[in-house]
Amino acid sequence: MISKNVICLKHGAKYNFDYVNRLYSMVRRHSTYEINFYCITENPYNLHPDIKILPLPSNISLQGWWYKPYVFSKNFPVIGDLLFIDLDVVIIKNIDCFWDYEPDKFCIIRDFTRSQISDWKRFNSSIFKLKSGSFPNVWENLVNDLNQSKRMHGDQDWIYSQIKHNYAYWPDDWCQSYKWEIRDRKEIIGSGQKRTFASILHEPKIKLETKILVFHGDPKPDQVKDPIVIDNWQ
Repeated sequence: MISKNVICLKHGAKYNFDYVNRLYSMVRRHSTYEINFYCITENPYNLHPDIKILPLPSNISLQGWWYKPYVFSKNFPVIGDLLFIDLDVVIIKNIDCFWDYEPDKFCIIRDFTRSQISDWKRFNSSIFKLKSGSFPNVWENLVNDLNQSKRMHGDQDWIYSQIKHNYAYWPDDWCQSYKWEIRDRKEIIGSGQKRTFASILHEPKIKLETKILVFHGDPKPDQVKDPIVIDNWQ
């Protein structure tokens, strides 16, 4: 059986080991391929024993999502097709299609501002796919000027600035923003990391083609009590 490489990142204290283990479980449950599951982290405490640990790149001091571009390094230790998935997602259907879609291109989510601006053409880096060693400039240019991480809002803006050809967006329905496209952004109350939904329990309508619910910003999956989240985030 052909094996596939899934990569995630856990740095710092924002997400605990439970988020990694649940993502591992969801990926295995919703794949027919044999999966090699890797976690880039400085702290492998309590991770499932079948998760392969990748240390953070040495001699580079970054924070959180700014380690994502390391996946583009020509020296990244995993060879082949790489599917990067953020920890704050809920997988609800089979994800084999992500491997088969546009096999010769870098693939990424069209940023969720699309829910407000229909022709929006930026990146959201919650789920992306690349061939190892492709677009090495994404990592090399960042390492050569670490101040980039101070001038841009996040890694996805940096990746967008570096990749100008041979890329494709996933079909919008495959990866949906839970708070902007599944629920409604008008339902969000609070501010900062204390954002939540005004209605505690909801059973939203999910599009037939949706495979992954993305929880960019807050609330996170562990803060949501909707049945679709409870039943699948495990």
